[in-house]
Amino acid sequence: MLKQKHIKNRMDMWTYSSQRTDCPVRHRAFLEGALRGPISSVTHFNFPESSLSDWTAQHVSNFSSKQLSDRVRYRSKRMILDIIGVGLIGSTTSFSKRIQHFAETTDRISDKEPALIWGTSNKRTRPGMAAFINGSNCHSMDFDDTWHPATHPSSPILPALFALADFLPEQYKPSLEDILVAFNCGVQIQGVLLRCSLQSNNIPNRLHPPAIVGVMGSAAASANLLGLEPKKCLHALSIAASFAGAPMANAGTLAKPLHAGKSARCGLEAAFLADQGIEGNERILDMESGFGAFFTDYDPSTFFQELQTSENLILHHQDIAIKSYPCHLGMHWAIEASLHVRKQIVDLYGKMDASFVKSIEIFAPKSKYINRPIPSCEHDARHSFQFTANSALIDGKVSPETFVFGNIEKERKDLFTLLQKTTIVHRDDNKPCFDTMYVEVTVTLQNGEKFSARCVEPNGHWRKPLTDESLKKKFLTNSRLLPEHQQTKIIKLVSKMSSCDSSDGLLELLRTNI
Repeated sequence: MLKQKHIKNRMDMWTYSSQRTDCPVRHRAFLEGALRGPISSVTHFNFPESSLSDWTAQHVSNFSSKQLSDRVRYRSKRMILDIIGVGLIGSTTSFSKRIQHFAETTDRISDKEPALIWGTSNKRTRPGMAAFINGSNCHSMDFDDTWHPATHPSSPILPALFALADFLPEQYKPSLEDILVAFNCGVQIQGVLLRCSLQSNNIPNRLHPPAIVGVMGSAAASANLLGLEPKKCLHALSIAASFAGAPMANAGTLAKPLHAGKSARCGLEAAFLADQGIEGNERILDMESGFGAFFTDYDPSTFFQELQTSENLILHHQDIAIKSYPCHLGMHWAIEASLHVRKQIVDLYGKMDASFVKSIEIFAPKSKYINRPIPSCEHDARHSFQFTANSALIDGKVSPETFVFGNIEKERKDLFTLLQKTTIVHRDDNKPCFDTMYVEVTVTLQNGEKFSARCVEPNGHWRKPLTDESLKKKFLTNSRLLPEHQQTKIIKLVSKMSSCDSSDGLLELLRTNI
């Protein structure tokens, strides 16, 4: 059991805090061993004498609000608001009910436990399980943000930080700015690790990135919020690497959302374990058999160069894609191209009817796990170019309700008809990369007329970000299980993420009956 340390008995408290005047000292004394004397500050970017892993651990430990540019603050607060909403709507799914039942069977859920399960009246559980449930909910509809190189950066991090904040006693509660700093620390580590491999630039085909870099980001964020010294941050990362990995074969199944939940939980628990003295390999980021095991072209020198050459965080230069539709990001290109084709047909004929259509071609990048001709379930459908493109074509929209079906052939006959007429075409110039890909949809009618449209960057893409108003609308829709006054308070608190606001004020608003 983790034991609280009394600050008055820690003579090194002033030594530690004096080096980081902006560190959240009040909760740094909570965990056994969290304070171990002064940190050597990193004053210049030179390759460390010991290892790159050691240097990175210092980066995590020393990460502070001073590193957040105004642009990073703005972007990361948008990410936080979005993932809260996505997690709340995820909590209403049948998937969420199943994992909550799992938690009731294997763990403890009651209003006496510390960490809230978002979107419930006051169901609480232990921090690791709360991070797992909320993280899984955030990815349950594939509605969470996506970055480049490809990963879902927010769903493995924020649920871990919120569970940790709930777990800490009142006198050590972090502020919302502390949460913002730790969140950005976790995002930064994910971004840097992805840049150690060229293959990570493409849509993944072997391993799911949130289960690889996500757990490392969760560990870094949790270690930062706990105020762990560099050596313990190093071991948190090393332990987290042992929890990393999940196969892309589980895309389109109920297992895929668990990847985000697993990373949130295991990253948090890696920080806890490191603080308790559990140690891993101290060169975990330097070795081919360390973190390099997850990438065939892993090159840690690029990791160091990224930190060495930039004055700002990666998020300052590379924005996030915040999704407009609850499905795999690649589907967004197909959806918007189809919506343009539909408009052309409706403008000419006054309506769109499945009987009009002779054939449909979707020109899309080659990727096995998002080429699903006739999906069998909602999670299958969220990863299907064919399903999403034709749903947009026949319905004129794609929403959470689009993916609610049992048997497509019986329940959605027009859609089933179009799916049977659809083929995927792969062109050599169209690589599976969210930064460069395109999707073109061509519909040939029975009378021989052709209608085409190409999407090169869908709404919500980092080069075409959602407006603040659109993001707010998405959040309000996704969080409609909460009363309006709570939604308004959440928006206000997240827009500031102030050092004057305690995290418990925001976390309490994620309940449904206050």
